[in-house]
Amino acid sequence: MVSAAFYFLAFLGIVISPQKVGDELDEATNARMRRYAEEMQERMAQLLLEIEALEKQQSSMHMGALLLSAMQTWQFWASLGFILLLIWLLFWLRKKFEVFDDSSDEESSSSDEDLEEPALNDESNTSISIAESIQRQQVNLTNYCRLVEEMVRGFCRACDWVFKDTFSPVLQTPIGVGSAFEGWSPREGDTVYRCLIPMTAPRGHSFHVEQNTKWNLPSKVSRIRVKLECTCWREQEFGNMLCFLHNPVEELRRNQEPSLLRTMCTRSYLDVRKVSSWFQQLAKLSWKSVPHSSSWLVKVLKTRRSCMLRLIDDTGSTVFVEMMFGVQQGDTDIFLSSDYSEAPVTPDTVWPQSCAVAEMKFFRNIAANAQQDSFHLGCMQLCARIALGSYFTSYMMKTVVMHLLNTIPLERWHRREFLQRMDDIMEYLCSCLRKKCLDHFWLGNEQMPEEFILPPDFQTSRPPNLFQHMAKDPDQYTQAHTDFHELQEQLMQMLNFGN
Repeated sequence: MVSAAFYFLAFLGIVISPQKVGDELDEATNARMRRYAEEMQERMAQLLLEIEALEKQQSSMHMGALLLSAMQTWQFWASLGFILLLIWLLFWLRKKFEVFDDSSDEESSSSDEDLEEPALNDESNTSISIAESIQRQQVNLTNYCRLVEEMVRGFCRACDWVFKDTFSPVLQTPIGVGSAFEGWSPREGDTVYRCLIPMTAPRGHSFHVEQNTKWNLPSKVSRIRVKLECTCWREQEFGNMLCFLHNPVEELRRNQEPSLLRTMCTRSYLDVRKVSSWFQQLAKLSWKSVPHSSSWLVKVLKTRRSCMLRLIDDTGSTVFVEMMFGVQQGDTDIFLSSDYSEAPVTPDTVWPQSCAVAEMKFFRNIAANAQQDSFHLGCMQLCARIALGSYFTSYMMKTVVMHLLNTIPLERWHRREFLQRMDDIMEYLCSCLRKKCLDHFWLGNEQMPEEFILPPDFQTSRPPNLFQHMAKDPDQYTQAHTDFHELQEQLMQMLNFGN
């Protein structure tokens, strides 16, 4: 029986020569080889049992004689050959399966890498999708900004014509300010287009800025004192105008429009509320003469310190336009604005200092010097969007971005470095949070570009801390700390999933 098995397996070893190991073997072939190896192991075990039985039967013989007798028989050599053949086949099969397993692991690893790459690609695609969405919104912002500027300019020209013979403030060319005119918006589809309308004093009047130097800059309690000026020596230039200082009061009341002091001032100071009320009435009367006004349904909203318009076109799209008023401080980029101050209550005669025009010029200067694929506005918009409803206001986030735009070279604000710049922004904000200090951008900034004209005290003053409330109130610091972590999570969610 043993000899028959030996010859049969020897025949198989000769006829079935080992195939070349490679990736061409399929699962069926490998399964047959595994079964074949198991069968060889069973036969080898059976042969060993037969040898043990033979040794028991001949246990009475001397070991030396038994060994000599066994070596003289051909069955011994056949068994030994069979065992060696089995060992060789098992060794070959084991090596074959190890190579196959290594090949399978490499294929599996390659497959895993293929599965992981789409995840990276998905993150990249999400970032690209966010970038493209922001760029589309910026195009819409640009188009609406042009439309709004044209409409407000036309409105101011109409107002000048209507009130040319009165002593109302003289309206200058409107200046688009705020996030929309800077090229970003914290809210998609809910943008307010803000225009600052500079005012100068009418004939026979002058504006004088008064600031309380006890407060840190930018001043929150600036006032505009209105004074009457003698016009006697300019009678030919001003036509039939009577001098307010050198003519009887009764004659002035009968023959001339009242002065600005009587119409829009409180105790000689220009009153924001009175100016706003006058402007709102003017908008209701003069809007029909504005270019493109026939394409919009216009409603003047009642506000205390500005003139807010709600425009609805034929498709139902709504645009909000806020017109504010301001008086330029000398020839600088700083204005005294009708905007609200940070105080809980802003008196009607207070005109806080505003850096809105300087900030608009800053972003336009960056856009003019940056390369075509710069994505700094996309970073700004994303920062403002994730900060909505948190401790960090849009102005705080804008201050962080302006500081970094002033220090990181513009060529490093490419769209391909979008994620790195967002990381820089969050790291800068985190550093300010640890120090409980975020410096105002326009005051005490030694790296201010020369293109901007600022009052002398802006450059020499100590920059106010936008985190001053946090530094004084532990509860606010705790809230800011919690909100910062939520900003991080929201940013990661938006970059990974696009929502």
